[in-house]
Amino acid sequence: MEIAALVSGGVDSSVVVHQLVESGYKPTIFYIRIGMEDETGYMGCSAEEDIEITSFIAQKYGLKMEVVSLQEEYWNTVVAYTLRTVKEGLTPNPDVMCNRLIKFGAFIDKWGKDFDKVATGHYAQNIFEGGKYWLGTATDRVKDQTDFLAQISYEQLSKILFPIGALPKSEVRAIAERAALPSAKRKDSQGICFLGKINYNDFIRKYLGEKQGKIVELETGKVLGTHNGFWFHTIGQRKGLGLSGGPWYVVGKSAAENVVFVSQGYDTEKQYGNVIPLEGIHYITECPWAEIPESGVEITFKIRHTPEFTRGTLLRCGEDYKIKSESMIQGIAPGQYGVIYTPDSRICLGSGVISLLQ
Repeated sequence: MEIAALVSGGVDSSVVVHQLVESGYKPTIFYIRIGMEDETGYMGCSAEEDIEITSFIAQKYGLKMEVVSLQEEYWNTVVAYTLRTVKEGLTPNPDVMCNRLIKFGAFIDKWGKDFDKVATGHYAQNIFEGGKYWLGTATDRVKDQTDFLAQISYEQLSKILFPIGALPKSEVRAIAERAALPSAKRKDSQGICFLGKINYNDFIRKYLGEKQGKIVELETGKVLGTHNGFWFHTIGQRKGLGLSGGPWYVVGKSAAENVVFVSQGYDTEKQYGNVIPLEGIHYITECPWAEIPESGVEITFKIRHTPEFTRGTLLRCGEDYKIKSESMIQGIAPGQYGVIYTPDSRICLGSGVISLLQ
């Protein structure tokens, strides 16, 4: 079997290569340049150290390695989506788009077609049941990344291998140390995939600029302060508001008026909700229900990257859906993804975009 391994220089993808070689495979290593670069030469990611480590891995195991660029595709899809979404007053999820459009989209279209499988260091599992592939959650629930994969297609899933999805992170680190891999003690990468080490607010400021607006208490209409653009703030945000007498939380935004609405207190009701409206659902494999009854179907779900799965009911509303949560959820942000799972949280079924709250 011919395997392409996507390697970033981090410990997870390095161990993927080790595991494949230990299983008797000779994968071809691909390092994808996906740092952001526009016509001004602005670059969001320094790749030299990553490529150096990836090259070491290739040499250690005697494997072919290619460095390929998808920067133009990144700018035209992921970056454009992020800027458009932020400008509309919504909360984007670039990592979801990165996986769907770049790592398993443009890469497979350009280079992956010659390979039987594409291996990646994501914490997820590919489960084959009933003659079909299903996106399974990782053994390590803290590291589970299925929420970032919830928009991939069935064709993409059927081609992906997740060699470390059944391993706890501690074991991945231990394997890297035993194998003397240079990434064994390297810190996990943080932040949005295309920004690398660039500050998110610096990125937004470069492309959307600044525009002073009011910070308004939602309950009273009182102006509490000013901000430099609603696009710097997201629903549920607490830090960075510059207000005294807090805590204050962002509970709403007006893109038309450039206003950020806040509420005070740790337990203000405006922070929470138990209904998450979704603009349709993308099912990765298929909808597991022949029909969703009026009373809904039991699921678990996530609306952000956390180890916890929340219990709820999925209801059909015409062409759209809504999740009714068993518990109150903080920071429901339109534009983000509501990711749905089976009741036992074993399989990620897909996701829908959270729409504006009614």
